[in-house]
This record gives sequence, C-alpha cells and structure tokens, in this order.
Amino acid sequence: MSFELIKKHGDHEEVIFCHNKDVGLKAIIAIHNTALGPALGGTRMWNYKSDEEALIDVLRLSRGMTYKASAAGLNLGGGKAVIIGDSRTEKSEGLFRAFGTFVNSLGGKYITAEDVGTTVKDMEYVYSETPFVTGIPESLGGSGDPSPYTAYGVLMSIKASVKKKLNKDDLNGVHVAVQGMGNVGRNLVKFLDEEGAKITIADIDEARVDQMCAVYKSVEKIGPDDIVSMKCDVFAPCALGAVINDESIHNLKCNIIAGGANNVLAEYRHGDILREKGILYAPDFVGNSGGLMNVYVELEGYSKDRAMQKVEAVYDNIMEVFEIAEKENVPTYKAAQILAKRRVEVIGRLRQHHQGRHARPFSSLRQVLERQSSL
Repeated sequence: MSFELIKKHGDHEEVIFCHNKDVGLKAIIAIHNTALGPALGGTRMWNYKSDEEALIDVLRLSRGMTYKASAAGLNLGGGKAVIIGDSRTEKSEGLFRAFGTFVNSLGGKYITAEDVGTTVKDMEYVYSETPFVTGIPESLGGSGDPSPYTAYGVLMSIKASVKKKLNKDDLNGVHVAVQGMGNVGRNLVKFLDEEGAKITIADIDEARVDQMCAVYKSVEKIGPDDIVSMKCDVFAPCALGAVINDESIHNLKCNIIAGGANNVLAEYRHGDILREKGILYAPDFVGNSGGLMNVYVELEGYSKDRAMQKVEAVYDNIMEVFEIAEKENVPTYKAAQILAKRRVEVIGRLRQHHQGRHARPFSSLRQVLERQSSL
C-alpha cells in the first residue's frame, strides 16, 4: 500500500521511514525534488489516525514545498517530515535527537525546520545531532520562530489579492476572516490590525480566541464551524489543509481566499469551482512562503531586515500568478504550478548539466550555500 500511495501522490525522489523504539520515534521524511537545490521543509508532529494518513500528508506537503521554493525564487528543493505522535504529551529530547540522526544521515539532501506541532526548542534538539536544520534559536545564530514571517507573507498575499479583486491599495475597512489562532494566525491578526482591517477570528480552541479578543478589542469572534461560510471580503485559512472541499465550497460567501494553511484545496478541481464562482484564490504555496524565505536567509548569515525585505516579494509573486492565470486562461492554482514548474524544469536542466543530481554530501549549511552559488 505504501508504494502505491507514493506513486499516486507524486514523483518523489526519496521517502525515508524512521523508527527508533528506544524513544518511540515513528517518522517519515519525504524528498520530492532537488532539482533547484537541497530539499528544505519543516517537521510536523501530529497524532495521525493511521500510518497511511501520515504518509499521504507528508507526500502532499513535500510536493507543495517544491512548488513553494520554486515560486519564491529560492535555490531549494522540496521536502517535508512528519513525526507520528501527540505533540502535547509525547515529546522528548531523545525523540528529536533521534530524528536528527536520520536527518543527518541524508548528508544535506534534506534540511528541516519547525512546523505544526514542533517548536524552536525542538529544532535545538535536532541541531544537537545535525547541522541541517534551520529555525534554530537566535542564540545559536538562527532566526528563531519563522511564523511572523509566514504571516507577513500572507499579509502581502492578501494585499495583492485585494488590489486585484477589489482594486483597493490598502486594507483599511477590509473584512478578513482568519481561521486558526496558531502562531501564524495570531501574527496575521496583529498585522491586519495594524493595517486597519475588520477582523473576525475562529479556532477550535476557544481559549486562544478569547486571548486574542482580549488583546485586540476590535476583533470579533465566531464559531469554528461558521467562519468558512461567513460573509467577508477575505477568508484566510491558517489552520490545517483541505478546508475548501465538497462540503464547504458551496457555502462560501467571500470574494478572496488567501491564508497561511498548506493544501487549502482538498482537490485541484475545487480550484476550478472557485474560479467558476468568481472567488479569487491566492495559491497557498505562493502566499505562505514567507517562513521559507526567512529560514533560507539563515544560509546566508541571518539578518531580520533582509528577511523581511525578502518576504515582501510575496506581493509580486502573487501578482505574477494572477497575470499568468489571465494570460493562459486558467485557474490561479494552475497558474501557480506553471510558474513553479517552469523554474524547476529550466534551472534543473542547467544544474544537471554541470553537476549530477546525487552529488557528494554536504557537511554544513555553509557548504549548501557555496554549492548553490557555484552553479
């Protein structure tokens, strides 16, 4: 079944199943494509219902990282990892250090970072076993939590979408419904509040919602089952994926969908339906690439100012997607894939010409950058 799923969900270069019984580690690393450079993507810890569900998730997420890095103009490939377990009760130093040994065994072909269910502290444990990790604490020369940069990129995505759909240059008075008050959602609310947007929020954890409402007095809350169907200018999904599905899509009352969640569309055909309904969709892997841009800057020697400047490019990247969609007369999700695949194909051919796909392994992140600069 596993091999059939791998074949069904994309042409992945490598899938690694990681197990260490001493610390209870069950993890999967999926490397989708390294044509542009080593695969970079976060490690998600989630209490999956089955191993099959975990495999499907990591395959989809890693494929999305290939597109994300390419559309963002980064010299990185796409990869992702999932650790199967409850992040609230099953974390330990040993678990993440064991995972780090698996990452290290790949010799720099995969670089990890934090994701849903993991933290900067967890990445510090991974860093104890491998240099191939980003998003490590600032005290160790890293960038720390990447979620503010992901959220800022989502803000740029929303601003570009509002300009395109509503012909408005600012977000003052624009009604944005934010689903999910995790790290990205909370930071997005902060940025939206500074922009003067009208904000409605929801989360399955009511305590998180109440905390945000206490900080931002003008923010309104709504039940988690109602936010997808509420009337608004922008629906910003910032929780888990597949929120636009057969059940939800016909209840949408928004003009724009632009959020921080990965794999917002349950299936690509839902993107076709959004186009038919006149809802502008800012493809997630372009709009939420700010966190990836931020950790990429770690390879160059980290600077907060340079990272923020890099993330501002999300606005132009989203606008380019919209231009391709109009020119090619295709839905925006297809336009984003066109943008990403073109770069993978062109640059990938150049890299293969100068250097084999399976080059000697790296020993440090600095070597990753030096190798990229030489090609």
